[in-house]
Amino acid sequence: MPPPQDETRREAQIADTFVKIVDSLVDEFDIIDMLTGLTVGCVDLGLATASGILLADEDGKLRVMAASNEAAKLLELFQLQNDEGPCLEAFATGVPVVHPDLTTAFDRWPIFAPEAVRAGFRSVQAFPLRMRSVALGAMNLFSSGTQAPDEQAGHLAQTLADVASVAILQDQVVRESDVRAGQLQHALDSRVAIEQAKGMLAERANLEMDEAFTSLRNHARSTQTLLTTIATQVVDGTLEIDEIVAANR
Repeated sequence: MPPPQDETRREAQIADTFVKIVDSLVDEFDIIDMLTGLTVGCVDLGLATASGILLADEDGKLRVMAASNEAAKLLELFQLQNDEGPCLEAFATGVPVVHPDLTTAFDRWPIFAPEAVRAGFRSVQAFPLRMRSVALGAMNLFSSGTQAPDEQAGHLAQTLADVASVAILQDQVVRESDVRAGQLQHALDSRVAIEQAKGMLAERANLEMDEAFTSLRNHARSTQTLLTTIATQVVDGTLEIDEIVAANR
């Protein structure tokens, strides 16, 4: 049983993660920043070593929307490219998918499982992002060690995914978009701009991709500007990259 101070700290972390998501329901927010914060929050809470989130476009095709680091993002992309993996199953079935040891999952996922192990992950959990009958996407939790199913941790992860789903749908309502037809378009446009800005910053400042993304997020927060706005300004040249580099030194 963890010491009382550790339990108190964990409860505070859980509360803080929920508050950050719920804040998006009452104020203008950047959906990519919110989803990225969720993946990072899952890592900080000890639910995973890395995390990623996929959302479905109007044709039901999953796209990578957020990840806690570049390794998780690449593994999510690998799932999509090979049409195989736990996130796809969680999205298709609407129920969590858990595998405690990926070295024994080669028959189930002959392409994904070996790649996940090569990337340093030994277990995985995938939770659907859903709102009633509407399937929005899925959240993956990757762990570096084997991990026996934990009902309490699984319930927390699914609850975080459900709250994030509410925030995603709220974003669409505000934009007067149809949930099924337009649930991803704004997020997809945002993701494209952010990836472009991240690459430009990484090349110009000689940064790793994870570092470049962190710099973009930090600059957005320090200037109280939406992450998507900062990324767009970098791409169109209205915000100098040197300004972001200098601010993050």
